[in-house]
Amino acid sequence: MGTVPTRILVTGALGQIGTELVESLQNKYGHQSVISTDVRESEGCIQLDVMDAKKIEDLIQTKGITDIYHLAALLSATGEKNPDLCWKINVDGLVNVISAAKKYGCRLFSPSSIAVFGPDCPKHAPQVTGLNPTTVYGKTKVIGEHLAMSSEIDMRGLRYPGLISWKAPAGGGTTDYAVEIFHAALSEGHYNCFVREDTQLPMMYMDDAIRATLELMDTPFDSLGTSRGGYNIAGCSFTVGELVYSIQRHIPEFTCSFEPDVRQNYADSWPDSIEDDVARKEWGWIPKFDLDKIVDDMLENLK
Repeated sequence: MGTVPTRILVTGALGQIGTELVESLQNKYGHQSVISTDVRESEGCIQLDVMDAKKIEDLIQTKGITDIYHLAALLSATGEKNPDLCWKINVDGLVNVISAAKKYGCRLFSPSSIAVFGPDCPKHAPQVTGLNPTTVYGKTKVIGEHLAMSSEIDMRGLRYPGLISWKAPAGGGTTDYAVEIFHAALSEGHYNCFVREDTQLPMMYMDDAIRATLELMDTPFDSLGTSRGGYNIAGCSFTVGELVYSIQRHIPEFTCSFEPDVRQNYADSWPDSIEDDVARKEWGWIPKFDLDKIVDDMLENLK
């Protein structure tokens, strides 16, 4: 008997991560092997609400799915406005996907986030520390990590930092300023930022995040330890002021003002930087993009 060909189901495929992950998976496994789904309608994408457990099972069965990349979620800023819906999609939706994956023997990738950390976490966040987030979104991600480790299936995740990309708009997260600022710099020459100038957060370029996702899923299950539900991965950490300065290397006349809103509270509850020694040791994680490289690539592509 030969090995079963990889057939992939992606939920939340039209989001910031999904847009680029689908493309990378298609390049790797072929277009026919990747089934894109999202709650929104779009050409080439099957409409799927992750609350519909039966439809998830039907898709897995009819399409012969072997691997699921479950990206459907409500992010931090959006989730705090509607905590009940955030819980429903991020926890109940994940439970639906896990039970279907278990029933049909699928491997499952479900992302975690730096939002799992709370104000009691060291400012340089270790892999193993108390997870006491202040946001509903963060709480749903902690539950996701626990479910990964207790689900009895091959389930893996990464604690994504703030993600920066030019291909798809940011999706209602606290770190959206790090994407919006580029569009504003090019179109208006000015950006009004919703967090303080000295706010420092762990960030990552989307190219690194997608590569980390594929590398983690390519790693033999036996090599992964007790952090597989949510590995810390670091890209680079910088303040908004440092980001502005880096953009000014290309657009010297660019200016930025600061009007912190409620998202400042979420940012303040998160660490400044990430310790990712476990991911480096267990599956060889190494980031490629620092701040200036991110800025260079973003501006070149957005122009």
